[in-house]
Amino acid sequence: MSADPNLMLPRAVLEVRLSVTASASTAQARRNGTPCWIGAVLPLSLLLALEAASRLGWVAPHLLPPPSEVLNTLWWLLGQGLAGHVAASGLRVLAGFAAGAGLALAIGALVGLSRRSERFLDPSFQALRAIPSLAWVPLLLLWLGIDEAPKIVLIAIGAFFPVYMGVASGFRDVDRKLVEVARMTGLSSLALVRRVLLPAAMPAVLTGLRNGLSLAWMFMVAAELIAATRGLGYLLTDGRETSRADIVLAAIVLLALLGKLSDTAMQRLERHLLAWRDTFDSRA
Repeated sequence: MSADPNLMLPRAVLEVRLSVTASASTAQARRNGTPCWIGAVLPLSLLLALEAASRLGWVAPHLLPPPSEVLNTLWWLLGQGLAGHVAASGLRVLAGFAAGAGLALAIGALVGLSRRSERFLDPSFQALRAIPSLAWVPLLLLWLGIDEAPKIVLIAIGAFFPVYMGVASGFRDVDRKLVEVARMTGLSSLALVRRVLLPAAMPAVLTGLRNGLSLAWMFMVAAELIAATRGLGYLLTDGRETSRADIVLAAIVLLALLGKLSDTAMQRLERHLLAWRDTFDSRA
């Protein structure tokens, strides 16, 4: 007896990565055709313009030091324990992001897969999401004191909501036809999640993780601006209190670099996990 083509459809859908490997390789080749250094043109042009403006006296050096002076400040800070500040901030972001993203993955999947859970939990999370980061600080200080705990919790709060939104929307927006066809084959609930829902939701999940990591760095600054003795947020406060714009700018530059490095790592992970997709990626 010949197999019904309709029953073979889920297998073709669920194993789509095998059929689009050539397309993914072509898209990768197109990406490789663009020089990697092109992204440095804009920031380098801005740095040169700022250097020229400062040297020509168009801006006050004590308010906007030239990039060369900021670079000298970074070199000076290296001898003053800069590595310790970077490590302290990085560990806080890592711990807070792991806690917030881990909780968001579980709750977001529950809300995305269960309409009842969505109606019960989502209104409260949407209300909490609207609270500014600094509004949590007094409460966390009252509850947890001024040690590491409130800083990590604040970072976890910042990372939670973007990941939660990505996971919940990713599962919720899976094409209903994929689920119906998969159920026709008799897949169990666990197999349905593993072979259909999770792969289909993965792009939104990874986007939520990238956004959550970016928010974790932002909330880290808010956490370290209060009662911190180490970290990049502490350097920002120290530069402000001593009227050292060069220290403030040096800390901002480090935050930008660390944020970019972490986002690039997440982007590479995203490309690796989603290499099977056949997507439009032919931008010139």
